[in-house]
Amino acid sequence: MSLHGAYDPDNIFARILRGDMPCVKVWEDDDVLAFMDVFPQSEGHVLVVSKTSTARTILEIEPEALSRLMAAVQRTARAVEKALKPEGLSLMQFNGEAGGQTVFHLHFHIVPRWADRPMKGHGHAPMADAEQLKLLAARIAAELD
Repeated sequence: MSLHGAYDPDNIFARILRGDMPCVKVWEDDDVLAFMDVFPQSEGHVLVVSKTSTARTILEIEPEALSRLMAAVQRTARAVEKALKPEGLSLMQFNGEAGGQTVFHLHFHIVPRWADRPMKGHGHAPMADAEQLKLLAARIAAELD
């Protein structure tokens, strides 16, 4: 998939937003959904997506929706930091297949990092245990401002 093209209403994140696929939710409001990545690159890996925009990449999103999405990323990252006490955070956003994007619904990754724990590769991490993800989501949600 290139940087330009039609939005696929059956992509996995669209299906999650419609309730057709389950997710382990951290929090949501009218504009955004933050949920645990089922293929986490690190413990506590959270994804944040817009519920109001069908932008595939950062090049397409409406400025107002991007503003709300970025505020949600910051809010979620702060909660991840408080809950898990990582030594660092990687915030990632990929655009186009050549840029590493695997799901063509604009989304941001919040990946906690520790010096003694290598990060798994994007799209190469094993599937996480759903119960463990629920526990992590609850810990993060408890720290939301």
